[in-house]
Amino acid sequence: MKAKLRSTAKYAAALLVAISVLAPMGWLFLMSVSATSDLTRVPLEWLPRQWDFSRYGRLISLEPGQPGTLFLHALGNSLLVATGATIICLLLAIPAAFSFSRYRGRDGWLFASLAIYMVPPVAFVLPLYFLLQQFDLLNTRPGLIIVYCSLILPFLTWMLKNQFDALPQDIEQAARLDGLRVWQVLLRITLPLAKPVLGAAALFGWLLAWDEFFYALLFTSNIAAQTLPVTIAGFTAGRATDDGLIAAVGILASVPPLFIAIWLQKTLVSGLASGGSKG
Repeated sequence: MKAKLRSTAKYAAALLVAISVLAPMGWLFLMSVSATSDLTRVPLEWLPRQWDFSRYGRLISLEPGQPGTLFLHALGNSLLVATGATIICLLLAIPAAFSFSRYRGRDGWLFASLAIYMVPPVAFVLPLYFLLQQFDLLNTRPGLIIVYCSLILPFLTWMLKNQFDALPQDIEQAARLDGLRVWQVLLRITLPLAKPVLGAAALFGWLLAWDEFFYALLFTSNIAAQTLPVTIAGFTAGRATDDGLIAAVGILASVPPLFIAIWLQKTLVSGLASGGSKG
């Protein structure tokens, strides 16, 4: 009886979480396909009287005067910046985390980076602005990638270091006795065992860069480097705001993270299946 109650409670909790996540997205989709008259009707109706998908067509159109010219360019900027920052941070965080985990006495550097990470971002605005200005990187995608690396790298290093601490080190020691170098042990032994957390780290790092708004707003001045969050905010700046269009932008902006999560979920599952110790 108790086991049945626990199982029912688990399913109820999972259903509650699913509803809390999917309900806002469902309402956003209904707004995106509702006519303006339906959105301003009092009392508000849950389902639109007339389904209108024209906003999606406008957002994926490159015709002059259409919002798609701004949306698609900002989407490309966000994809490039988030992916570039995540790849660079993973390449730097993996050896850094392995070093912190396997060579004791270096935790001070890790805690120092975490302490800097916890400082409010506004404290770094002027130093970062002057650095980007000095190297002519203001309003550029490489400049944003560098700034995002400063945000993501400490987080990924700490996340990977905790995972490396939990891995059995006897296999690594045996590999070292067989003549493998440190970097070979990392590539052939440690990383395959840590494959699940690599997918999770890549996902969290990518989402941090994808959703970042503050620095993107301050360090970009036009569509040449503006990311999607800044462009979405620009859609609400006019006097006559099309709420349905903003809802459509929100739906389309959630598609890339959804595909990234699905793709990395397969990586996580395969890593969990093959990440055991081999005798």
